[in-house]
Amino acid sequence: MEVSAHLKYARVSAQKCRLVADQIRGLPVAQAINLLAFSTKKSAQLINGVLNSAIANAENNNGLDIDELKVSTVYVNEAPTLKRFRARAKGRGARILKRNCHITVKVSE
Repeated sequence: MEVSAHLKYARVSAQKCRLVADQIRGLPVAQAINLLAFSTKKSAQLINGVLNSAIANAENNNGLDIDELKVSTVYVNEAPTLKRFRARAKGRGARILKRNCHITVKVSE
């Protein structure tokens, strides 16, 4: 049985977040949490929170054993981008794209 958790509109680009997501895909939950705890990336903290939420969902809502869980799927989709402008020379403006992403983590036995 798969149990999932989502984080929407995370303020990190999907490309940066996928680097961390690829590292924990398929790992046992304890090993994935350990890997995320020692990572220096911002997206590691975000994915760690979603993973802990998925574990809690599995334990409380479905009565699954935490020691048997593994990360079955992790995917990161793009969310709407915030568009901002920065002043440039000769009265022009340069567009700044502040990218967001949606993070989904699924755990299974």
